[in-house]
Amino acid sequence: MEIILTPDATKPGGHYSQATIHGGFIFISGQLPIDPSTGGKILGSIEEQTEAVLRNVKAILEAAGSDIENLLKVTVYVSDIGQWDQVNTVYAEFMGDHKPARAIVPTRELHYGFKVEMDAIAAVPE
Repeated sequence: MEIILTPDATKPGGHYSQATIHGGFIFISGQLPIDPSTGGKILGSIEEQTEAVLRNVKAILEAAGSDIENLLKVTVYVSDIGQWDQVNTVYAEFMGDHKPARAIVPTRELHYGFKVEMDAIAAVPE
């Protein structure tokens, strides 16, 4: 198993890795809307938070030698399912034509008052 750690994505806040690589897959831990350069929490709109989370996922993929096009599965956790349309719009713009499998999990609360979190599984490029 290979552990991925990049300064271009949020530093782990606990006993876990940003991602691990094993068996041709990249497993990305839950990403929150935190600015990796400052460690500051992005508590703006759901759109701003979603964009920040996706940038962190992308940075981790790049550190693992992969990219968005290799995403296979994304799980999106939202604290208010009523904001799903806004999340989906930002997500669709970020992904472009790529459509990995996805699950949406409504939650009551996320850490620090965040509105969105995502984890993902991607393929290691051949």
